[in-house]
Amino acid sequence: MYYTYCLESIKNKKLYIGFTNNLKRRFLEHNNGLGGEFTKNNGPWKLIFYEAHINENDARKMELFYKSGYGREILKGKLDNYFKNSEIV
Repeated sequence: MYYTYCLESIKNKKLYIGFTNNLKRRFLEHNNGLGGEFTKNNGPWKLIFYEAHINENDARKMELFYKSGYGREILKGKLDNYFKNSEIV
């Protein structure tokens, strides 16, 4: 399986969207400072969303979509109750 996921920074509420074929491993990497500069500087992280795909290209496509302006709005819509309860703007 391939996963598109969204992390929220516990430190500053910033969001990170990514793609992986091993969600548990990648989440641990992000929280241990093994990701890129953005995830290293804004952690620790919590996983707030993921979706599974059988096809790798589909997962990559969704990662790029969620990283777009319109895609972020769709993602925030999917997580509407989460964001209302955690008071994120």
